[in-house]
Amino acid sequence: MQTITINLNNETIAEKVFWLLKHFENDGLEIIAKEDLEDLKFLKATRNEESISFDEYLKNEN
Repeated sequence: MQTITINLNNETIAEKVFWLLKHFENDGLEIIAKEDLEDLKFLKATRNEESISFDEYLKNEN
């Protein structure tokens, strides 16, 4: 997989680029917002951590 990062300061250009890229989704292109990618990285990092039930979490909230 190859990753390309595009930084655009102009909202109009960003909309045009996004519109163009959307046309490649049927060919396998995946568009991910940088913010979503950061969240996915953090989520992946927690996969091997021990977890507790939500009820247990609420008991220890204070």
